[in-house]
Amino acid sequence: MKRIFGFVLASVLLSVPALAASNSQTVKFPGALQVGSAVLPAGDYKVTYTGTGADAKVTIEKKGVPTLTVPAKVVEQKHDHVGVSTNAQGDKEILQTIFLSNVSLVL
Repeated sequence: MKRIFGFVLASVLLSVPALAASNSQTVKFPGALQVGSAVLPAGDYKVTYTGTGADAKVTIEKKGVPTLTVPAKVVEQKHDHVGVSTNAQGDKEILQTIFLSNVSLVL
């Protein structure tokens, strides 16, 4: 019985990182983008989301840049590319949506 429990526990613990990895991808920001009150410089960012529907949180990370977590809405849809959608307001580009392989993250 202890062996079966140990096997089940090991399987669950090993599957958790695999599930978390499916909720993150690297996204290239083509220029400086404003997200809330923060301005993120151009570059490659690790984007991770948790939650579903309108109750999601998106974390945007890049070495040397403070990590940013913002609320978002997760919309299930497949994309041929990973990228972003922005809205120009004056001289600022406001990040609106992040497109990952299987979802859109609407900020």
